[in-house]
Amino acid sequence: MTRPLPRRPARRGRARAVTAALSVALAASALTATGCTWSEPAKKARPAPTTGAAVPDKPSKPQTLKVLDLAGDLQLTQGILDNFQKEHPEVVTRIVTAQGSPLQAPAEIKAAQAAGRLDVDLVLTDSDGLATGLAQGTWLKLTPAYDARLPALSTIHTPDAAMMQQLAQGYGVTLAESPVGPLIMYNPKTVPTPPTTADELLAYAKQHPGKVEYAQPRNSWPARALLMGLPYILGDRSPTQPETWTRTWEYLAEMAPYNPPYPVSTGQTMTDLASGTVDIIATTTGWDINSRALGTVPAEMKVSTLQGFHWVMDAHYAVVPVGVDRDKLAAVLSLIRYALQPNQQAVIFDKGYFYPGPAVKGATIDLAPADSQDVIRQFGRPEYDSLISDAPKATPVPVDVRLKAFELWDRNVGSVARR
Repeated sequence: MTRPLPRRPARRGRARAVTAALSVALAASALTATGCTWSEPAKKARPAPTTGAAVPDKPSKPQTLKVLDLAGDLQLTQGILDNFQKEHPEVVTRIVTAQGSPLQAPAEIKAAQAAGRLDVDLVLTDSDGLATGLAQGTWLKLTPAYDARLPALSTIHTPDAAMMQQLAQGYGVTLAESPVGPLIMYNPKTVPTPPTTADELLAYAKQHPGKVEYAQPRNSWPARALLMGLPYILGDRSPTQPETWTRTWEYLAEMAPYNPPYPVSTGQTMTDLASGTVDIIATTTGWDINSRALGTVPAEMKVSTLQGFHWVMDAHYAVVPVGVDRDKLAAVLSLIRYALQPNQQAVIFDKGYFYPGPAVKGATIDLAPADSQDVIRQFGRPEYDSLISDAPKATPVPVDVRLKAFELWDRNVGSVARR
């Protein structure tokens, strides 16, 4: 997701020599092109084992693992990686990290695989990168083939994480989950009585032009959550099919002339709320807690939901590229298993960035680092617990459908000029 802090397939067939050489060069440089630069040279990938029995509990010698983050996940899990390296020197000597795009990196990894220059051992991604890699055949199927090297996910995952695990289709492991939104964040000094329905929000926008804001959905998870959540709030008949969102498109188009120009990032909406430029913005649980903890917006800002509210879920996954060799895979599976322990999962509470975050049962806030406990105690909201347990939940629409929704938003909403 667009987050508070911090994302060419090879050609088939016979080609002329110059084209083949160029294809190999492009594939070899693809990860570097998006800022994914490692400290060690790439090695020719070897086929991964096909059964869990072929992978030992530990590699034959300690490994250097290369972890690619496509979703700002390291803000949540860097502590887990550090703990694993410190506690298991017999498995890893070093963990090197880089960042990439969830919509571009899977294709670049695919090109590197085709060129025999795979240089990524583990990918941490959101649902965008998961789905993109699934469509391109980039990820190794982990379950049930490697069940012997992983905990029984169906028994350790929380119900919300189990729901998001289904999206992985066995090709990834849910490491973190969050019911993200859609929420509205408002300044109680200027909005003493916040809107409680979509009609009231629209009426406020009309009465206070330029004071209700959300970012461009393709660049902002709070805006995406609003876009994917409105079909439930407004009663569109097929909330997973944006071509049928008649009420949603009409609603957003009617509001558009009263919105300020749509920012390209969520961060700008937070800045605008903090400065008093706007009164109400779209937000998520993580943006709400984390932005107030960081001082991006004043702590006294409030959040609310609209009648008909459904949570739109998000999750982070561990996925493994096809072609990771036997020793690397042994180390990666050990790391994933370690990351699913409750005391390590509690690290994911972080500073509320992906609230609540932990994907396994028993990962309670009392197990989290002291600074995380302090943040949640000061900036968390008591109403979140009941809202998360009681409100209906929906998985995000598939990435290809999401891209179609962005196109429809551009056409039906983003192009509407402000009066």
